[in-house]
Amino acid sequence: MKPGHTGWRHLVHSTRYSFKGLSSAWRHESAFRQELVLCLLLLPLVWWIGPGPVEWLLLVGSCLIVLIVELLNSAIESVVDRIGTEHHELSGRAKDLGSAAVMLALMLAGLTWGLLGWQKFLG
Repeated sequence: MKPGHTGWRHLVHSTRYSFKGLSSAWRHESAFRQELVLCLLLLPLVWWIGPGPVEWLLLVGSCLIVLIVELLNSAIESVVDRIGTEHHELSGRAKDLGSAAVMLALMLAGLTWGLLGWQKFLG
């Protein structure tokens, strides 16, 4: 932590860096843009599909997990690309692992939305 950046000042700087990261993801990561738009489109359906607060949290939370994992995957890819663009087994593995994490997060969101949707419409 930088000297003088404690308390509220630290919070203000951290918040600024977080918004800078979100802005960067929006500008440079098409997958993040697609997932964010999908989450925003699904958000109004949360209160219609979910019968109560726990289900609402599951639906919104599953969308947020996808966005969080996508941000972490993008960070991994940026660091790997910063190190070098030549092919290296470990660089490829890091990118593949990040991609697998995004896939699992998407599967979790799909299952959550699918099961709660099934319960709402067919249960």
